[in-house]
Amino acid sequence: MQNSKINHSNVLVIGGAGLIGSHLVDELLLTDVKKIVIFDNFTRGTYTNLKAALLDSRVSVFDLGGDILHVDILNEAFKDIDYVFHLSALWLLHCHDFPRSAFHVNIEGTFNVLEACVKHNIKKLIYSSSASVYGDAIETPMTEDHPYNNKTFYGATKIAGEHMCRAYHHRYGLDYVGLRYMNVYGSRQDYKGTYIAVIMKILDRLDQGLPPVIYGDGSQCYDFIYVSDVAKANICALNSDATDANYNVGSGIKTSIKELVEMILKLKKSDIQIVYEPQGQTFVTHRVGDPNLAEKEMGFKHSINLEEGLTKLIEWRDKHKLEVGNQTLATI
Repeated sequence: MQNSKINHSNVLVIGGAGLIGSHLVDELLLTDVKKIVIFDNFTRGTYTNLKAALLDSRVSVFDLGGDILHVDILNEAFKDIDYVFHLSALWLLHCHDFPRSAFHVNIEGTFNVLEACVKHNIKKLIYSSSASVYGDAIETPMTEDHPYNNKTFYGATKIAGEHMCRAYHHRYGLDYVGLRYMNVYGSRQDYKGTYIAVIMKILDRLDQGLPPVIYGDGSQCYDFIYVSDVAKANICALNSDATDANYNVGSGIKTSIKELVEMILKLKKSDIQIVYEPQGQTFVTHRVGDPNLAEKEMGFKHSINLEEGLTKLIEWRDKHKLEVGNQTLATI
């Protein structure tokens, strides 16, 4: 991987203790980066996610706290920084239940980040958007030209974030790339990802000797992408010449919930039968991204297939059984 821009640079990772952020920090440590500052309020991220990374002297957690709504503190974190990765956000269900908080954190907070980028002459911002901007697919695979079909508060905040980045680029010359993540899964995963939590909940039930439960007929299809691939996409975005653009970050491979559960059963060597229940609330039932533009313009292509990724996740989870055992048993 070409690391010319990152070499000897100082990087700020906002939301660096979370699932994607902590893996991004790990990937950055494979480069010749000079300094990595993690800015996180630890609402969802954990120090455990950073346990290995913090052994490297190049990594530090910003010691005044890490809330993007506190402008003065945020600006302090930006001092002597060259590049910024902005991954901080309230997740989908939190936005659904608390829309005003969604506005403040995901929209006002992103505005604060953009303002700080201009004030501190940041060379490039990588903004974590989401495939939620697309809503349910009108056609698949979805290219970046797919219309906004979003109907959620979370998706609305990500659309706003993308357009604020564009406005800052054209008003102030801020270089940025937005990344529209598909369904990210992997080690260090928690239970708060609306679509991805299904994996952890399936594994919970299998550990209890209970059948996995699918709501609906299992035909809901998604695009699953392993978290370390997503981290690499962030670095590709920074190193590329791309700017003022948003890219899909996914595998481009359609996988139904039924196929996902069957693969987990195979990997767990379980003959327990799937139980089907009437479908409850769901925000999206069909979403698969076209990865070609990201490969063409950023040089990113996923490398870990679903079976390999699930194997990695199961191995990590088995190693952390004591932590996982404290989670509440649930069904998908």
